[in-house]
Amino acid sequence: MAFRSLTLLLDDIAYILDDVALLSKVAAKKTSGLLGDDLALNAEQVAGVRAARELPVVWAVTKGSFRNKLIIVPAALLLSAFLPGLIIPLLMIGGGYLCYEGFEKVFHRYTHRDHHEALPKDLETDLVALERDKIKGAIRTDFILSTEIIVVTLGTVAGAAFASQVLVLVGIAIVMTVGVYGLVAGIVKLDDGGLALTMKKGKALFARGQRSAGRLILSAAPYLMKGLSIAGTAAMFTVGGGILVHGIGVLENVRHEVSLAIAGLPGVEILFDAVAGIIFGAILLGVISLGDRIRRSVARHGTAE
Repeated sequence: MAFRSLTLLLDDIAYILDDVALLSKVAAKKTSGLLGDDLALNAEQVAGVRAARELPVVWAVTKGSFRNKLIIVPAALLLSAFLPGLIIPLLMIGGGYLCYEGFEKVFHRYTHRDHHEALPKDLETDLVALERDKIKGAIRTDFILSTEIIVVTLGTVAGAAFASQVLVLVGIAIVMTVGVYGLVAGIVKLDDGGLALTMKKGKALFARGQRSAGRLILSAAPYLMKGLSIAGTAAMFTVGGGILVHGIGVLENVRHEVSLAIAGLPGVEILFDAVAGIIFGAILLGVISLGDRIRRSVARHGTAE
C-alpha cells in the first residue's frame, strides 16, 4: 500500500514537472521580447558608473531584482486569485511611470545640452550619490518590467494547476533575473575584456588574432553602449505605451485598425505603442511639472504670509 502511494505520488510529480516544462517554454516565448527590453533598459541604467564599481552596481541591482520577484510573484498569484480586476490598473500605473521617466530623460537631455555645471567640490561624494541613484532607478525600472513579465507568464499558465503556476512563475523569475543581469554584467565589462585581449603576448597567429579581436571590441564597445542607451529609452516608450494602449480599449482598437490598414509595414504596432508612450510621457511630464510649480507657489505664498 505504501509502495503504491509512493508510486502515485511520483507519477503526480512527474506529470506536474512535464506540465511545468511545457508551460515554461510557452511563457518564455511570450516574454522573450520583454526580456530583450529588460536587458537593454538595465544595461543602459547601470552604464556610466566608475569601471571599478560596475560589477558591484550590477550585483546590487541583481539583489534588488530578486527582492522585487519575492514581492511580485506572491502578489501576482494573490491578485489573480482574489482581485484580478486590479492587475491591469496597477500595470497601467507602472506603464505611465515608464513613459514619464523616458520622456523626462529625453527632455532633460535636449533642454540641458549646453548647460555645463561646475565640478563638485567633493567629487567622490558626488560619484557615490550617482551610483546610489543609478541602483535605485534600475531597481524601480526592473520592478515594472518584471511585473509585466510575471503577469504575461501568469496569463499563460492561468488554466494550469496552482502548483504548476507557482513553479513556472518562480522558474521564469529566476531564469530571467540570472540571464538578464548575467548579460548586463558581461556587457558593462566588455571593454575590460577587450583590453585584456589586446595585452596578449606572442607572435603566433592565435595571439595576433586575440589582439585584433580586443582592438575591435574596444572600438565597438562605446557604440554598443550608445546603442543600448537609445534602445533602453525606446523600450520605456514601447513597453509603457503598450501597457497603456492595452489598458485603454479605444486606443487598442485604434492600434488594431491602424495595423490592418498598413499591414505591409513591419513593426507598426510597436511603432504605435512608442508614439503613444511618447505622447503619454509628455502629458505626464507636463502635469507633474505644473503640479510642482503650483505646490512651490503655494509654499512661497504660505511662507510670505
